[in-house]
Amino acid sequence: MNLRDLKYLVALAEHKHFGRAAEAAFVSQPTLSTQIMKLEEELGVALVERTPRKVLLTEVGREIVQRARDVLNEVEQIRLIARRTLDPESGTLRLGIFPTLGPYLLPHVIPQIRERFPRLELLLVEEKTEVILRQLREGRIDAGILALPVHDQQLHVEKLFDEPFVLAVPEDNPLARHRSIKLDDLADQNLLLLEDGHCLRDQALEVCQLAGAGERSGFRATSLETLRQMVAANVGITLLPVLAVKPPVARVEHVRLVEFLGRPPARHIAMLWRKSSAMHGFLGDFAELFRQLPDGLLDPGIDPT
Repeated sequence: MNLRDLKYLVALAEHKHFGRAAEAAFVSQPTLSTQIMKLEEELGVALVERTPRKVLLTEVGREIVQRARDVLNEVEQIRLIARRTLDPESGTLRLGIFPTLGPYLLPHVIPQIRERFPRLELLLVEEKTEVILRQLREGRIDAGILALPVHDQQLHVEKLFDEPFVLAVPEDNPLARHRSIKLDDLADQNLLLLEDGHCLRDQALEVCQLAGAGERSGFRATSLETLRQMVAANVGITLLPVLAVKPPVARVEHVRLVEFLGRPPARHIAMLWRKSSAMHGFLGDFAELFRQLPDGLLDPGIDPT
């Protein structure tokens, strides 16, 4: 048994197809198939069920794949320790971030990252929260920027900032006449929300519960931009995170933004990484850049002009 064969097995588990797994592993399909069979012979168990249309792992195969991922991740950590010792600020950082934050936060941070870590190769992965957490646990990414709470004792949580929400309403909606409202003013309102799987949906539902509001039935958006356009079309009202309404994001005609009085509802943003990560010290320094946002960027105050 060697690391190469474990990589082949993990690739097969991910792609469930010998051809695609071989392509991902940069070997020929016969080579990958032969090495998998040799691994089965060495272990004395069947790891793969070969069917005419797809490849399935046996029960023991699934368990061994999980262990193989752990082994490969630990080997990668060893390599990272060596590289970071030689030059802590070079190399590659694989960072996951969720779709309702990434496009609106990164333009304000990337220039500072390039200036502070000019030799760093930053690879960004935009996925929903559950995918980022899975990839983080499997060692496929190094860190993730997510909204709290996240319950996982294996992950270190570095809090970054709180991002307030504002209310987006059509220009002829009665709420548009107010520059600011109380959370209670949403009582009995029905809000447009994102589809299942988006953490923003869960956060908005929590706000709805606090305010006594509900969800607009029969509609669920796939992105913040869809929500914004539905408000412009006078379909309903919604909550938007403040970074999604600040420049360089363009304003949308026929949409009015209303802030909340007092302490506005907000989502709590943090960077997470494995406690076992060899990059722990560097990631702490990297996270600090996400706290140094431009003045006023997280201010929910809306310019009425």
